[in-house]
Amino acid sequence: MTRKRGNPNWSQGYPVSIGPAVPTEFELQVTQLRLLPENYAFSDELRRWCERNRNRSYIPEWLLDAWDIPVDPDLSAA
Repeated sequence: MTRKRGNPNWSQGYPVSIGPAVPTEFELQVTQLRLLPENYAFSDELRRWCERNRNRSYIPEWLLDAWDIPVDPDLSAA
């Protein structure tokens, strides 16, 4: 007997189950520092964290631009 592979209900129109949304590392850091969005650019501690994690974690582009932090566009090296 051959083993059936894949999802047998793929064409039945059932909605795909999606897991819960989890916060990004950036959002966790902002929460830990108790910062509001209008205070992000003025936080030295957040800036240091962003400089250390710029190629590893999501950081909003507007914040990277505000601080002139370059990001390595080649993600294959990560």
